Amino acid sequence: MSDVKEVVGKKSGTRERVRDIFGSLVFDRRAMKEHLPKKVFANLEEARIGRKSMDSGDADIIAMAMKEWAIENGATHWSHWFHPLTEATAEKHMAFTLPSDDGTPLETFKGSDLMQGEPDASSFPSAGRRSTFEARGYSVWDTSSNAFIVKSRKGGTLCIPSVFLSYDGTPLDLKTGLLRSLESIEASSLKLLRMFGQRGIKYVRMTVGAEQEYFLLDRPRAQKRPDIRFCGKTIIGAQPAKDQRLDHHYFGAIATRVLDYMEDVERDLAGLGISLATRHNEVARCQFEFAPLYDEANIACDQNQIVMETMRKRAREHDLRLLFHEKPFDHMNGSGKHLNFSLVDSEGRNLLKPSTNQRKNIVFLTFLSSLVYGISKHFGFLHSVNATAGNMYRLGGHEAPPAILSVYLGEALTAMFNEIGHGSPEFKKRPAMDLGLAKLARINTYESDRNRTSPVAFTGDKFEFRVPGASQALALPVTALATIWSWGIRKVSSLMEKKIESGSDPLDAALDVIAEVMKDAKNIIFEGDAYTAEWQAEAEKRGLIKSHNTPESIDLMLEESTVEMLDELGVYKKNEIESIHDIRVESFCTAIEVELAVMFAMLYEGVLPAISRQLILEKDSISALGGAEFPEGGEWSEFIKKLGKAKAEILKDAKKLADMRAKLADLPARERARAIVDEAVPLMDGVRKKCDEAELLISADIWPYPIYRNLLSLSM
Repeated sequence: MSDVKEVVGKKSGTRERVRDIFGSLVFDRRAMKEHLPKKVFANLEEARIGRKSMDSGDADIIAMAMKEWAIENGATHWSHWFHPLTEATAEKHMAFTLPSDDGTPLETFKGSDLMQGEPDASSFPSAGRRSTFEARGYSVWDTSSNAFIVKSRKGGTLCIPSVFLSYDGTPLDLKTGLLRSLESIEASSLKLLRMFGQRGIKYVRMTVGAEQEYFLLDRPRAQKRPDIRFCGKTIIGAQPAKDQRLDHHYFGAIATRVLDYMEDVERDLAGLGISLATRHNEVARCQFEFAPLYDEANIACDQNQIVMETMRKRAREHDLRLLFHEKPFDHMNGSGKHLNFSLVDSEGRNLLKPSTNQRKNIVFLTFLSSLVYGISKHFGFLHSVNATAGNMYRLGGHEAPPAILSVYLGEALTAMFNEIGHGSPEFKKRPAMDLGLAKLARINTYESDRNRTSPVAFTGDKFEFRVPGASQALALPVTALATIWSWGIRKVSSLMEKKIESGSDPLDAALDVIAEVMKDAKNIIFEGDAYTAEWQAEAEKRGLIKSHNTPESIDLMLEESTVEMLDELGVYKKNEIESIHDIRVESFCTAIEVELAVMFAMLYEGVLPAISRQLILEKDSISALGGAEFPEGGEWSEFIKKLGKAKAEILKDAKKLADMRAKLADLPARERARAIVDEAVPLMDGVRKKCDEAELLISADIWPYPIYRNLLSLSM
């Protein structure tokens, strides 16, 4: 059957249908319904949507059922699985089987274990807001996200998605703020829908799907480069003769070795209830993409972390080196994580889907204008959560959006908004495209083209946020989007309420408010090429440029309007967002300082000795001439002088790198970040240029590190 996908088990060689294993390692509604008493299942369902709290009796029953299910599926341990502010995941494995008083093995897992844990919080980042001796932390089960089993060679671990808090209740994770923002946007959306008379809607969920880009390299070759090993990117490396400008890789045939890897990743994820809808070659050589199906935002954020970790594990088994860095190769395409999002109500309706029905269309336009209005007022916050060391190199590069935030709506929507105030807006569907070829069906066209240079673009029935980097956790960007959208919905609802109280019909009130807020939000809407210098100048006039480097962008997190919005909506208190800000500044500094240290080491361990060996080779070649006259002043002589000059200059630069490292070590975090962008990064760029020029002068068997030409090659 066409809807059945077969995959090959790596060890057994047996063929399994994805639908037979899909979700088999997830304690989802299907497993809950099978293993829980009806009343307990119903109570858990109510708890999962926030209508009631879980009592201890139900928790004990759920824990027992979850334990039995996990052990049946090979699990030997359990763990509260959470997302600390490092953007990675954390887990502490606890054994199911422990000895009783008489030494008899006893399988134990209680409701109290399921509901709450107390992992040591002293070593997780808190931006200095707690001392290392203040160690207590709390992990609390997130009932809205399904527990799952991560298999290992000799068993498996039951992972229980959780939030992570310090002893005083301060969030030390990314999930807490995410859940708060999702609650906020749901409450705001329900209120707005009820103003349109839709009182039967039980819930509204934000849906998310993230396109994950990545690079794959041959692991033995990649591991010979310290920069790839420790930084996940190349710090030096000359551009190859055959690069992405030839555009031969995009959507090309997938190499057999890579396809084998992809199929293993897909099989592993199928068991975890995650379906990768697409896979393909990306623009750059050795660059690829996975895209999952959409899911509720909280679950999607958890699943993206699972996808990334599964990809890492499988890459090692296939002797591949996986790179999530946003810009691993100079002069080549970087990797992003395009975040597609929308809102869906309890009746399954996509609130961002245009309609030819007038009432539905006004609801659609109200939600869409709420988002655009929110972004126009709080684009700084949206920018700040994606300001990272990797994105510093990526944004504005080939196939990456510029750092300036703007929104693209397309011709159809722009026309609709222009009609408001001149009658009811009508959604005009474009006619199908007829190519005049009998063998080809007519093409159903979209209502707008895709503007690839836009950071935020409407793509037909959803928005695509293209700024997040490939290595980022989804939680913070999704939190920012949900918060800004919730704020916009509340402002629109408030304006509508005033007009309705004055006697306006809700639809007329909505149209008036849409026209008002979209006029106010014009500064953020741009339909043209966002790469051009003209747009840079125009954006400056519109007030869209508030920062000029990554540390300044991170600082936008603490804008007064942002802090007020986060507090008003109950997403983050001031001290909580300050902690996140300080941790992200420190993370930025650490990432670049590691690059600085690795570059220094690579110069002395590899580059400088390679130049010396080449010089020795040239000297030996001159000796081999015997009594023949050496052509002083000729090209050979100039070549030797060029080698000597390169070594002298790189030695000077190595000294500058050492001095820079010493200088940075004595500075506070924010001053360190400023010195990094003003001094360290330009210094490293200059050093790289000289090293790359030297690489082209050195014999291939002398140059110490695999070059781009060899790195960016995977056999079919």
